[in-house]
Amino acid sequence: MKYSILVQWSEQDKTYIASLPEWGKYAQTHGESYEEALENAKEVLADLVYAYEEMGKPLPQLQNL
Repeated sequence: MKYSILVQWSEQDKTYIASLPEWGKYAQTHGESYEEALENAKEVLADLVYAYEEMGKPLPQLQNL
């Protein structure tokens, strides 16, 4: 299963912000480097998938960005 991860520099926060668009506007993490933000996002994504499956909730639909 493939979900989007968007990593952008935040001038305001002076850090990289990683968003998971299919999971809503609050599904975000950050990192001091692009790579760190990406790895953190992968961990959040794995946790979200696990939690949804444990609760029996359907996973979000994939988006074509």
